[in-house]
Amino acid sequence: MSYKIEEEGNSRIVHLTGEIDMDVADKARQTILPLIEAGHEVHLNLSKVEYMDSSGISVLIESHQKAMEAGTKVTLKEISKSVLKVIMMAKLEQILNLD
Repeated sequence: MSYKIEEEGNSRIVHLTGEIDMDVADKARQTILPLIEAGHEVHLNLSKVEYMDSSGISVLIESHQKAMEAGTKVTLKEISKSVLKVIMMAKLEQILNLD
C-alpha cells in the first residue's frame, strides 16, 4: 500500500493505492486517524485499491467511528469495484459514507 495526501481547505484527500490487508492495516490506520484527530474531514480515494480484506474494512469502520466522535466525517470516494464488492458483502454501505 502507498498513499498520497492532498490538502483542500479543512479537508484532506487520502489517495490509497495497492492492497489493504493485515500486513498494512496499521500503516493505513496511522495515516488516516491523525488527520481525523486533527479535526479534518477526510476523503479516502479508493480508486487504485485492488484488494481489501477484513482488516482493511476494520480500518474504514474505525475511521468512521473516530470521525463521528470528533464531529467530522470520513467519505469514501471513487471506490474500486473489488473494494465496493467487499463493502456491499459486509452490508456497510448503510453505515459508511460512500460518494
